[in-house]
Amino acid sequence: MQWLNEPQQWSSNDNVLTITPETKSDFWRTTHYGFIYDSGHFYYQVAENNFSCSVRVRANYQNQYDQAGLMVRLDEYNWLKCGIEYVDGVYHVSAVLTLEHSDWSVVKLAEAPEELWLTVTRNGDTLQVLYATEAAATPTMVRLGYFPPALPVQVGLMAAAPIQTGFSAEFRDFQLEALPQE
Repeated sequence: MQWLNEPQQWSSNDNVLTITPETKSDFWRTTHYGFIYDSGHFYYQVAENNFSCSVRVRANYQNQYDQAGLMVRLDEYNWLKCGIEYVDGVYHVSAVLTLEHSDWSVVKLAEAPEELWLTVTRNGDTLQVLYATEAAATPTMVRLGYFPPALPVQVGLMAAAPIQTGFSAEFRDFQLEALPQE
């Protein structure tokens, strides 16, 4: 695996990656705010065609928009990030799908989850995002969207602290599996 925007503080031991995102790190393009950020931290490998990736995330979110989860990236104009995002003191499952412009959707969680299980599946021209707040829970779909098909993409772990550094995220059991072509 390799880095896009390697953070100063990170470690990897026993199938656990820990990232402390840097201040003003984020991924966002234009919509609503008018700015472009491509400074979030992304630890990835390349996937061809259809795939499913999953991870378990735990973090001590502290500041507005702190975020950690999965990312699928074709280039700076075409990507998806998903995970927990801390907004206005509340935990949300968040998915941002960017095709030139970022499109943000959130699901408010009733309470702060100890961990979040995420799965992103690419099937043809579609990305699907599923989440669960308990290991045995049936995953819930939070996003289904178009994504350019048949091109190699970067897939992996993402964390960002758009306002201020201070939180750390732990990623466990990351898996990336090729799926059959339909």
